[in-house]
Amino acid sequence: MKKLALHWQIILGMVLGVLFALLMVQFDWGPKIVSDWVKPFGTIFINSLKLIAVPLILASLIKGVSDLKDISKLSKMGGRTIGMYLLTTVIAVSIGLAVVNIIKPGNSVGEATRNELIENYKGDADSKIQAAEKQREAGPLQALEDLVPSNIFNAASDNGNMLQVIFFAVFFGIGLILLPEAKADPAKKFFDSFNEVILKLIDLIMLGAPYGVFALLAALVAESPSLDLFKALAWYALTVVLGLSLMLLVYMLIVYFVTGKSPKFLFQGLAPAQLLAFSTSSSAATLPVTMERVEEHLGVDEEVSSFVLPIGATINMDGTSLYQAVAAVFIAQTFGMDLSFGTQLGIIATATLASIGSAAVPGAGMVMLVIVLAQAGIPEAGLALIFAVDRPLDMCRTVVNVTGDASVSMVVGKSVGKLREPHAKEWDDNYKK
Repeated sequence: MKKLALHWQIILGMVLGVLFALLMVQFDWGPKIVSDWVKPFGTIFINSLKLIAVPLILASLIKGVSDLKDISKLSKMGGRTIGMYLLTTVIAVSIGLAVVNIIKPGNSVGEATRNELIENYKGDADSKIQAAEKQREAGPLQALEDLVPSNIFNAASDNGNMLQVIFFAVFFGIGLILLPEAKADPAKKFFDSFNEVILKLIDLIMLGAPYGVFALLAALVAESPSLDLFKALAWYALTVVLGLSLMLLVYMLIVYFVTGKSPKFLFQGLAPAQLLAFSTSSSAATLPVTMERVEEHLGVDEEVSSFVLPIGATINMDGTSLYQAVAAVFIAQTFGMDLSFGTQLGIIATATLASIGSAAVPGAGMVMLVIVLAQAGIPEAGLALIFAVDRPLDMCRTVVNVTGDASVSMVVGKSVGKLREPHAKEWDDNYKK
């Protein structure tokens, strides 16, 4: 019998995980069984992806930068990459503000429900507020200071320091460009080979993807809050999902008009990475698969993808910034606040900058949301209103983050003449042998 393609295997694992959890929660002992005996396999799967994230960025970025052979090419590609990321982020925040002002989901939350949500999630909200306070106390150039690591081994030991790893990799690659070719060649060959090993490890890890997402979805459903709270926040969740869907439409249009590639081409090539992003809620954990799909199935040259995608996974959080705009206005509506046009313009600027500072890990957007709320003068305690549905929405916005990274890599690839027709066989063929 013909083996299912990888993305269908992942979808099947997700569906079976949800059904299994729904069955288990019918029994008093069911959630504990899921938590103790199923969830750990999902954690192992995510950890295995995170395990190779730093080595992948080091190997691919050093290889990509050194292959440019000319610093002017790096400057050209870097400028276009950052420009596109900023443009799509501003579009995402604007879409979020437009949708939330039209639907006004905060008006549907009554005072009793508001008080219940704040009481139930006060502890979670307080921890995020404290984390945001530390960021606000930092100086204006703290982000620039944090960019340069004092010790690359310390930086590489924490996935939250991804920007520091990227800085070192680009710096190292520039050093290789400036060396005579004879002296740089041994180091370049080492990183070429190292990169191939990492890609092979990705193949091996993805063999367990269907089982990993089964465990992740089962744990999510089994640990969800009460259904009544979800119903109370249904309009808010629908508003976020609608905004994210419109952002996906924007990517389709950008890719179609700039590269000539159809939406079907984009989503068919990227599907496994999108499904993994949905399951893990982490752009960083999904990065290895995103790079594989973009290079082998969307036709982006490795020279471009190895530079654009690691940076995108760290600073390009379109889904997160859109969600922050919707959440901020939703909380304001719930408290009966009427935000001025100027205040909402401030939300666009703050959410754009905050999305750049968000770590590519689950839940990091909530910390940055506190900064957005403070800028707009919205009560930070309102953060507790949205915790009940944050996890499933985090899954959705991570899909948008990953799709945005891939779309920008195609646009940059086209602009520098590094976008080709995919030449590799279907990646899923590896699993049919």
